[in-house]
Amino acid sequence: MSVLHITKETFEKEVLQSDKPVLLDFWASWCGPCRMLGPILDEIAEEREDIKVCKVNVDDEPELAAKYQIVSIPTVFVIKDGEITAQSLGAKPKPQILELL
Repeated sequence: MSVLHITKETFEKEVLQSDKPVLLDFWASWCGPCRMLGPILDEIAEEREDIKVCKVNVDDEPELAAKYQIVSIPTVFVIKDGEITAQSLGAKPKPQILELL
């Protein structure tokens, strides 16, 4: 499955109501560490059918960024059954991202 790009209109359905755990990345195109993390998340999305990998561009969706108090990017959350179960700040190697799940 490919990475889903989330907007405030799709957030509820794709993230909070997901029947699979969601790896959710808050990012921006100008952010160097975000660009480093992007290919890792793409890889995870292709390899894992048991989760959803989603991205929120903080420049395009400032309301979502504010709601989740994003002050540093990339910020990655794991959301299960509508609840945040893990989070990570900054670019991390793939094994550390997978540990969040």
